[in-house]
Amino acid sequence: MKPFCFADGNIIDSSKAQIHPMDLGLIRGYGIFDFFRSVNYTPLFLEHYLDRFIGSAEKTFLPLSYSREELKQIIKELTDKNDMEQGGFRMLLTGGISENHFSPAEGKLFIFPESLIFPSEEKYNKGIKLLSLNYIRPIADIKTTNYALSVWDSMRWKKEGAEDVLYHHNGYVSESSRSNFFIVKNGTVITPDKDILLGITRKHVLQLVDKVEIRPVTLAESLEADEAFITSTTKVLLPVTQIDQHTIGNGKPGPVSMDILKKFRILEKEMSL
Repeated sequence: MKPFCFADGNIIDSSKAQIHPMDLGLIRGYGIFDFFRSVNYTPLFLEHYLDRFIGSAEKTFLPLSYSREELKQIIKELTDKNDMEQGGFRMLLTGGISENHFSPAEGKLFIFPESLIFPSEEKYNKGIKLLSLNYIRPIADIKTTNYALSVWDSMRWKKEGAEDVLYHHNGYVSESSRSNFFIVKNGTVITPDKDILLGITRKHVLQLVDKVEIRPVTLAESLEADEAFITSTTKVLLPVTQIDQHTIGNGKPGPVSMDILKKFRILEKEMSL
């Protein structure tokens, strides 16, 4: 975490940010957040992240007492104050202190600038392993703070040498715990169309692809894919070379995945100039 954050309507020392112990964000795990990266002092795809954050507040009935322009100004001030050439910003809106300890109330807005830890180069070169998990994330189209199952299950991933999970239900896959999921078959990029967070990185990856299908994707066809990968703000694009005990394709990152990653890196540079 960087030295300065936004809390209680002001930019303050990050170590002094506080939340009431009866906030729904703490006692019920109810709140929303979003996370974006800054490159060369420029927040990447900021308008898209603000669209999602503002929309999530509306959908979860959480009052957001700051306009888009006010949020952008706060982010600019935090960038300058923390000398944020590179890093991440975490926007968090809590569920608030509710009279009945259950219904959404007026919560607190926090914006925390953070240092980033990216996956190792080895993971991009060799690919990663996912473990399948029968689960659909609650209100999946909203980036809520409810990560209880995946945090608990992450101890299993470590034991089995996996990077993350692949959620599936009734034979269909949806997403990873913190990433969108794609497969490649015969040169076509295919990604699930429902029970997912509409990722910002996902959105821009799809714009870089010529042959794409957005539709239901079965777990069975995922295991038979030529290539697979996940995308997220902090991972960008990570090749998936194993799901459970099944090797994907030839067990190496595929040419379609690596070409998309290359194009996205070029897009990042153009956006940060």
